[in-house]
Amino acid sequence: MESKINGLTVYTSENKNNQPIIFVHGFPYDHTMWTKQIEYFKSDYFCVTYDIRGLGASEVGDGQYTMEKFVDDLFKIIAELKLQKPILCGLSMGGYISYRAVERNQDIFKGVIFCDTKSNADSDEIKLIRANKIKQINEEGLDAFVEAFVPGCFSQNYRYEFANNYNAVKSLSKTNTPTGVKGALLAMISRGSSTPFLSKIKIPTLHLSGEFDEMTPPDKMKEDSKKISDSMFEIVPNSGHMSPIENPDFVNGTIYKFINKKL
Repeated sequence: MESKINGLTVYTSENKNNQPIIFVHGFPYDHTMWTKQIEYFKSDYFCVTYDIRGLGASEVGDGQYTMEKFVDDLFKIIAELKLQKPILCGLSMGGYISYRAVERNQDIFKGVIFCDTKSNADSDEIKLIRANKIKQINEEGLDAFVEAFVPGCFSQNYRYEFANNYNAVKSLSKTNTPTGVKGALLAMISRGSSTPFLSKIKIPTLHLSGEFDEMTPPDKMKEDSKKISDSMFEIVPNSGHMSPIENPDFVNGTIYKFINKKL
């Protein structure tokens, strides 16, 4: 079912009495990146996805976003849907939102899954890279940005073996508005680090990292996982940064085992 909450387009499936799972997508994508996960979990769980502000079908506004605003949006969805102890699952930028949400109030979550993401804030080098991406969108347009950025999110093998799927994701990314994409870049540039909070996380966590992820390498994610007392870490074989799309069977199976073992 599709609905609007605080200007965000929210999608829910199946029985609301089931354990809720909230899936938070990465940049510059939308809720459809979780299609395989929704298909797998919707029979037994109340699955919630949404388009982050400025992306997909959600409102764009002035594009002056912060990570705190993104977390406010997430909390608003939880409140409006009256979700009790949801499991939170975020990838990349969705992982940044998830880290900060747990930092602000971990007690409302039953557990959290971090996919291909990192707890630390951007280094000065990465901030400059993101700033140059904003400049590229201003000077060359959104299509040029997408053509340059999206290939690095997927493993080379996936781009060639599943070219139709890959090209569909890339084409969908081009339907975002430049204002929304630039706003998300600004939010990532300005976010703080959640690394100091990792040792204070008490709820069960799962870290999933694509084997060939160059944006958030497995070694980095493993370091974050080790700082949390109740944490599992798994490498997703034959996958880059977009592991839920590239190897959904492994990701779904691992999440299922995590939920049944830890939650």
